Amino acid sequence: MTDTTATPAPASRWPLPAAAGVGLRQGHVPDFLAQRQKVAWLEVHSENYLVCGGPRLAELESIACDYPLSFHGVGLSLGSAEGLNETHLARLRQAYDRFAPAQVSEHIAWSVVDGVYLNDLLPLPYSEEALEVVCRNVDRAQEAFGRRILVENPSTYLSLAESVIPENDFLAEVVRRTGCGLLLDVNNLYVCAVNHGRDLSSCFDGLPLEAVGEVHLAGHARRSDDHGTLLVDDHGSRVCSEVWALYERLLELSGPRPTLIEWDTALPPLSVLLEEARGAARRLAENGADCHAA
Repeated sequence: MTDTTATPAPASRWPLPAAAGVGLRQGHVPDFLAQRQKVAWLEVHSENYLVCGGPRLAELESIACDYPLSFHGVGLSLGSAEGLNETHLARLRQAYDRFAPAQVSEHIAWSVVDGVYLNDLLPLPYSEEALEVVCRNVDRAQEAFGRRILVENPSTYLSLAESVIPENDFLAEVVRRTGCGLLLDVNNLYVCAVNHGRDLSSCFDGLPLEAVGEVHLAGHARRSDDHGTLLVDDHGSRVCSEVWALYERLLELSGPRPTLIEWDTALPPLSVLLEEARGAARRLAENGADCHAA
């Protein structure tokens, strides 16, 4: 394994604009290869490109010639007390060096135990012990990648008894201790507020909005039974009006930020994502951004 410790990352091909982008999923790749789609930037899942060659890598190389890219990791497991997998770090670094994305991000969650990868992003207790683990792992990732990363606020469905630090304070402290940035998922904020009975007006309280390098918008599912209603962050529908309203409030507080429409399940035609991106672009323009999605 190549030692990438402390080696600076290659400069990005171009910066991520304060404009509206979409998540690039494999089903939409032919649309981007056939003609230049009118969208400001694209985000891909890092783990889909941890290969040395082949058609998928070649397709992204072609697309990257026309669009700024953000890479969003889903398997690093920043919350793992056993530390990060060095082989995985090296493979991620190889992909990031190859494409020189404008942003690299990961989740505040854990998904690995005893070398076994779980197909989920599991919640952490907001405790001092967990905070130390996350900060140690963020520091190691940034050292290995030679670049600052963004960390994403989670969607959660239960409260852990060990949690003694408010979520926003936990995120702010990770940013303060490590110098990382924040990927602020507005849908996750809304899902957590509803699921945990939090006041929507306080969603942004205590968050280091100056550290927000990227914003995510997505849809969610509503599940109801005899015990009540739960919102599930499934990325399988349009952005709801309540999340749009929360996004508008964020823009008032922070100003324009690179904003992504994220859609992963029940993938619709690309035109639907581009329409959603135009909705984000309109709101960005209303808050001073010199950009458009289409």
